[in-house]
Formats: sequence, C-alpha cells, structure tokens
Amino acid sequence: MIEDAKLTAIDGYVDFLEALTSERLDALPDRLTPDVRFKDPFNDVTGIDAMRAIFEHMFETVDDLTFQVTHRARSIEDDTVWFLRWRLTGRLPAWLGGDWSVTGMSEVHLAPDGRVSAHIDYWDAGRHFYERLPLIGPIIRLLRRRAGRN
Repeated sequence: MIEDAKLTAIDGYVDFLEALTSERLDALPDRLTPDVRFKDPFNDVTGIDAMRAIFEHMFETVDDLTFQVTHRARSIEDDTVWFLRWRLTGRLPAWLGGDWSVTGMSEVHLAPDGRVSAHIDYWDAGRHFYERLPLIGPIIRLLRRRAGRN
C-alpha cells in the first residue's frame, strides 16, 4: 500500500502543475526543495529560481497553455520516485506552426518532507519542436523518415 503522505504529496504536486499559471509561480517554494533539479530536453538546472525562470519563459512563449497529467505510477524500487505521463497543449508563435501538443513523461523525486527534489521531463523534442522550425524542420523530418521503416 502506498504511504498516505507520499500519495498526498504527489497528488498535491499534480494538482499544482495542472493549475499552474504565471501568477502562481510564487508558490513554487511550497512545492519544491531549494535545491530542486529540473531537467528537460533544453535545460538542466538546479534551484527554485532557475526552475522558475524556465517556467516564466514557457508562459511568455506559449499562449493558452494547458497541462494535464493522464497517468501516474510509483516506482516499485523507490517509493519516493513517481512517473507522470502528461499532455501539454498551447499555441506557439506563428513561425513555429501555431497549435502545439506534446505528450511526455516526468520522473518526480519526493523529498522526506513531501516537496519535489527533482523533476525530470522526457519528451521528443525532435518531433515536437525541431521539426517545426522553418529551415531545419524539413531536413529533420526527411532524416526521421529515412531512418525509420515507414
């Protein structure tokens, strides 16, 4: 059975992420340890201020941003590690193709006090970002098609 405190902590973090807006970034210290590690295909930073800067940039760049966790699972080896499958949608600038949807996975580590000590995102930046770029996108799509069977 999952310890109630850990389940409550991950549920609270998921609720926080799903409701996150630029106006709610001041609440990050309530959910994150001071030395939190955040990693995604573009960033690998430590600390709340660095993670906040990434989120601020995201909210400045992506309009109508929504984030929804569709699945969650606890590690069978370490009950402080959780995996969240999610979908992020929004609108990028027109030169990046407008409507945007990404499905990804996050590895979330909980500290003993229930706050998040690491949040590591896994998603396909090639397909969901680089292929959208005006100059290199067609080349990346061609390379992907040639490398695959279809």
